[in-house]
Amino acid sequence: MNYSTLKKSVALSLVALTGVATLAVAQDAPATTSSTKVFGGRGQYRTWSIGVNGGVLAPVIAIGGSNDFNKWDVNLGYGLNIRKQLGHSFALELNGLRGKVSGSNDLTTTGAGSTNREFETELQYAVDLRGVVNVGSIDFLRRENSVGFFLTAGGGYLAYAPKVTASNGTVTDWKGNSTGPVGDKHEAKDYVKGFYIPVGAGVKFKVSERVNFNLGYTMNFVDADNFDGVYAKGTTKDHFSYGYAGLEFSLGSSAKPSLEWTNPLATMYDELKDPTLRQEVEALKTRVTAVEKSVEDLKKDTDGDGVADQFDKCPGTPAGTAVDGSGCPLPVPVATTAPATGVTGFEKIGFDFNSSVLKTESYPTLDKLSSVLRENGGKVTVNGYASSEGTAAYNLKLSKDRANSVKTYLVNSGVNASQVATKGNGEANPIASNDTEEGRIENRRVETARN
Repeated sequence: MNYSTLKKSVALSLVALTGVATLAVAQDAPATTSSTKVFGGRGQYRTWSIGVNGGVLAPVIAIGGSNDFNKWDVNLGYGLNIRKQLGHSFALELNGLRGKVSGSNDLTTTGAGSTNREFETELQYAVDLRGVVNVGSIDFLRRENSVGFFLTAGGGYLAYAPKVTASNGTVTDWKGNSTGPVGDKHEAKDYVKGFYIPVGAGVKFKVSERVNFNLGYTMNFVDADNFDGVYAKGTTKDHFSYGYAGLEFSLGSSAKPSLEWTNPLATMYDELKDPTLRQEVEALKTRVTAVEKSVEDLKKDTDGDGVADQFDKCPGTPAGTAVDGSGCPLPVPVATTAPATGVTGFEKIGFDFNSSVLKTESYPTLDKLSSVLRENGGKVTVNGYASSEGTAAYNLKLSKDRANSVKTYLVNSGVNASQVATKGNGEANPIASNDTEEGRIENRRVETARN
């Protein structure tokens, strides 16, 4: 075949593509208003379409290959298609094609696969089922496209009748010829039948919501070497191409958008902006706020006795009062008539970390001090202290609470409140190093002194 001729053909096709491309351009307009949902299924779209097309048939393909004739003609072809869109990017398409393919040999030019003068093949029909992949249907830049590219491939069945003119002028028409050329194995039939594989590409333009304008090019690989009526040497298979333009019409309800032009990313964005969904989100926020408030209420402890208000049966308990699980004060311990030997009542009283609750081990000392004050009178000053964890202001408050806990115990045991003064000293006057845990335990204390 003459490759310069092939280049001219490709150039002509490019000119045609450029000329028609002005019918539509890509747009950034908002997507068509609809009630489609991202996971709503194909039933919410138009998925069926039917199309007609016309163009040119040639016994060559764009990727080259061997041919039995080195000159080729351009002949009219026409066809129709029915498409089922299965997703945003993929469809199945049934295609039918008819027309004529012809070519000739220039015996003065090398490259021919035979010495015959010319051939003409009547293509009664070529029917195939192919997959169609829409390229770029999921677009991050545009909400809705009006120009799309596609790739196709599939398999089909065709019927054809070649007619060959030899170099001496003898014409062999395969239609109805029971003998046929040497090597032909077909019987007396009007058309030879066989399989072929179509592979193609194209571009489509959205003219309206119902109509597309398509430009495409398909290379058809025939599973035989007699499409042009000539058996070439070797095991080469024949081929032909079809360049076409056509209109495609979308079928179905006008209230539904076409699936092939719908951008799922735009649909998802629109769904997220749906007023009903946003109302549900706001309602959920309100419920979350209510739950958070309930949790805060559960944590609230107005009197600081360690029992939340919702469970506190004795609200307003004085600071430092020992309480039970319901927030009520524990029974006042009865002073022993025989204090432990050696207890003077002025020993140091220790506390746990971040606590002003009296330990039971302090009761003998407090009971002895209570006995001394009730029997002998006099006044004392209760000095509270804290270790150095936390802020100085917090530790000062904690030391005051510890001193008040001791005073509350003494008053509850019968000591006159005027006999006891309290003072919070915070982190001041440590009796051990605050750099070690042992030292900090020593510094969490109350010391009582006579006035």
